[in-house]
Amino acid sequence: MTIHIIIILILITLFTIGLIYLSTYNKFQDYIIKINEVESKIDDSLREKFDTILKLNNIIKDKIKTNKILVDNLKELKDKDISSFDMDRKLVEELNKVIYVKDKFSELDNDEDIIKLLYSIEDLDESLSAFKKFYNETITAYNVLIRKMPYNIVGKILKYKEKTFFDGKDMSDDKIDDFKL
Repeated sequence: MTIHIIIILILITLFTIGLIYLSTYNKFQDYIIKINEVESKIDDSLREKFDTILKLNNIIKDKIKTNKILVDNLKELKDKDISSFDMDRKLVEELNKVIYVKDKFSELDNDEDIIKLLYSIEDLDESLSAFKKFYNETITAYNVLIRKMPYNIVGKILKYKEKTFFDGKDMSDDKIDDFKL
């Protein structure tokens, strides 16, 4: 009789451990899916911003009748293998160059095509800001799971590691110079 009780207790214990493992695994999967989705949305928005800046560049070049390259680094970015964060920073730099040239020519201030593209870029920047905020919040929650019991045990079994924030900052290390403005 006691052997049956011991077997039943072992089965109940294994079943309980299995349920804890599955619920923990599913929690990780929820965050991983959210992170992948928002990364995809960020990438799509950055591609669209890239194309829009390129269109803006070409329209301005046509309007001011120049062959000078305004955003010389933009085409090179397409072939580089860089992070979304670095792409975002480069697009801001290149957009500032285009706007600087646009501001030098007052006849471009009322051009409908340029105005539409600039509004489109503003909308993309707002979307990107929201996506980055959501990404960082989700990464924070994911990283908290990696450190909490029993999630940290399952995380170690599955070899999950903490992820960095969109700006590339790793909050779990001692390096203070990896923050970028």
